[in-house]
Amino acid sequence: MGKKTGVLLMAFGGADSLDTVEPFMRNVLKKRPVTAEFIEKTKERYRVIGGKSPLLDITLAQAKGVEEILNREGDRYRVYVGMLNWKPFIKETLHRMRDDGITEAAAFIMSPFTSPVATGAYEKVLYDTLDEMGGALKVKLLINWHISPAFSEIIIGKIEKELKAFKKKEDALVIYSIHSLPREALEGDAYEMKIHQAVDEIKKRVNYDYRVAYQSQGTSALNWLGPRTDEVIEEAGKKGKKGVVVVPLGFVADHIETLYDIDILFKTTAETQGLVFRRTESLNTTLEFLELLADLVKTCGEIY
Repeated sequence: MGKKTGVLLMAFGGADSLDTVEPFMRNVLKKRPVTAEFIEKTKERYRVIGGKSPLLDITLAQAKGVEEILNREGDRYRVYVGMLNWKPFIKETLHRMRDDGITEAAAFIMSPFTSPVATGAYEKVLYDTLDEMGGALKVKLLINWHISPAFSEIIIGKIEKELKAFKKKEDALVIYSIHSLPREALEGDAYEMKIHQAVDEIKKRVNYDYRVAYQSQGTSALNWLGPRTDEVIEEAGKKGKKGVVVVPLGFVADHIETLYDIDILFKTTAETQGLVFRRTESLNTTLEFLELLADLVKTCGEIY
């Protein structure tokens, strides 16, 4: 058996049962206080979506799909999954890769929009662990695929599918929904710029009536990126739109922020306004998305 190149998909993580909601959230919030009321509210959200996050299962399926694409011409790659805030943790996965004899690998943060504030924690764990290994494993982080024409075409295809629910495309407001972050933390950070780069790439190809909006704002008193997705949905009704198409642009797999926040909360907001609610399918195991990741591995991340 010849030497294999590794590929690492790094995702946020999610509770895999109601019993793990509390330890998972403590990992997410780190030293910030976690109240019993907050944990119970979070558990209720997980109950509504089936009692667990599907994120790990989806990311494992993505890894399997990318591996199959990469190995079409020979068994040369092995694709792994590591999670930032739950099992299997990124550090554990890197050690497993080394133990499997992997010495070189490519890695993806499973988010289109990487930046120090948005995804710096992934890079810290990655590079700290590699330093601890003393050079036994070399990893190249592949980023900035949000500007890939292939990524734009995938998103456009999913939007076009949902717009078929309307007599005219102009009847719907397309809302690109992205995870919000505190403005105070973003000075000099490329997060917003990358979001608008991705939207501009879509805009070059199609002409939608659209808004960029943000979801999942924290409860702190900080000034979070806006406008809020639910507020933009309400505005669409007041401006005479017949419906909305919410695009989870900042997420590449279904998890609690798509299955609960978008599919339940935002849908309720739209229907309360008398609007038709549609949302694009998450990328999940969309073949074209997996092929995009595989192509980046094969070309060593030419999009920089």
